[in-house]
Amino acid sequence: MTINPLFATDGYKLSHILQYPPKTELVFSTWTPRMSRDKRHGHVVVFGIQPAMIKLGEIWRQGFFNRSLAAIMREFTSMHLHFLMCKPPQEWVDAITYLHNLGYLPLEIKALPEGTLCPIKTPYLTIKNTDPNCAWLTNFVETFLSTELWLSATSATTAYYNRLMLNNWAQKTGLTAKDMNFVGHDFSMRGMQNLQSGMMSGAAHLLSFDGTETVSTFPYINKYYYTPIERLVVGTVPATEHSVMCAWGKDGEVDLFDWLLTVRFSEGILSVVSDTWDLWTVIGQYLPELKDKIMTRNGKLVIRPDSGIPEDILCGDPTAEKDTLQYKGVVEVLWDIFGGTKNEAGFKTLDSHIGVIYGDAMNYDRVDTILARLAAKGFAANNVVFGFGSYNYTYVTRDTYGFALKSTAVVVDGEYREIYKDPATDTGFKKSQKGFVIVNDDLTYTDGLDVTAYEGANNNLESVFINGNYLNEEGFQQIKARLWG
Repeated sequence: MTINPLFATDGYKLSHILQYPPKTELVFSTWTPRMSRDKRHGHVVVFGIQPAMIKLGEIWRQGFFNRSLAAIMREFTSMHLHFLMCKPPQEWVDAITYLHNLGYLPLEIKALPEGTLCPIKTPYLTIKNTDPNCAWLTNFVETFLSTELWLSATSATTAYYNRLMLNNWAQKTGLTAKDMNFVGHDFSMRGMQNLQSGMMSGAAHLLSFDGTETVSTFPYINKYYYTPIERLVVGTVPATEHSVMCAWGKDGEVDLFDWLLTVRFSEGILSVVSDTWDLWTVIGQYLPELKDKIMTRNGKLVIRPDSGIPEDILCGDPTAEKDTLQYKGVVEVLWDIFGGTKNEAGFKTLDSHIGVIYGDAMNYDRVDTILARLAAKGFAANNVVFGFGSYNYTYVTRDTYGFALKSTAVVVDGEYREIYKDPATDTGFKKSQKGFVIVNDDLTYTDGLDVTAYEGANNNLESVFINGNYLNEEGFQQIKARLWG
């Protein structure tokens, strides 16, 4: 969809061109994660800059500069007339005409490299206009940048802390971080707001894990990070869903297991959803019947529970009758049937022919609890693959990390003005930086700089967009290596 970029903003910004001081020549703004609603998380992962910059250039080229001024003005006038009940003021007519004749988007955007762990309260992106006649543009594009940036960074941060938690349990239970590469699997696309959100969030997940069901992520990463699928370490496995199980009928479930294992997928990893009717019948009756075929097969059968209380399904329900399948939980019952190995730290891992995946309502706290309970029973952290779905990636907002783009400096008729907000009714997190701002080597920031001091300072924010062109293109694996280096 080609959209006139003058529409890609908030309605109240249509009047701001009339509100800046006359002869405003420059507006400088910062994009900052101002707070963390989860006090365990003191950083955010910088991610999504490259797609946002590419899209910013594309939307203005395709929807503005490559179209006639008459068409642009006609659309804008119609919208303004029916939305604000008046014709566009002359200031808008002059601004649109000047910008269209200029032929490029006069903005400079600087940012930290993607994959950087940015401390809360440190701005990781700044923006200013490069033409004194276009000072209105800096914050006009705020809405576009906000909607393009917050989800990618928030999902990348969610995935990062999930992975740190899994790595921690790996260390506690005698494993290495590498053992956890596929333990976190992306199940989220169907629960995201739309296809674009699924792509963005799915790419963020792959900064910290190698498993995904979000196929649309691959063209997204290829387009915006110049990385085709053959250069990614990523994968999934054949898996059933309830429609498949139901199509065979309840009485044919055990035969379906047999056919899938011995005929259709005679080798490799196969995941089978196992609670279409009765999970405990599958585990307590069908799997023992099929044990010899499972153990002699060149591959792994992965059992997928998908309902109930995940902690109790996997680890055992302490309120159930003692020594029943429900009391022991899936992992312990599979150990009883198939056995496995113990590592040097004394923790058990199921035999390589059998495994478990659980993807219903998984998030940081739930997985952390499950791994703690399994560890208490002597099981290592690699016995269950967790599907992180929309419960994990959509129970967030732009306010999860307080993302905001705020102006901190202006130049009016040659006069530099340091500006900031500091609401008396606020708790402090909305207080903005002031003046021109740089990011130091240790990822703290220095604000209060005037134009001369700013231009001469050592700034770790690098130019990523100048006058319509994106700079410093990087591949996805390079960014992933930076995050985990």
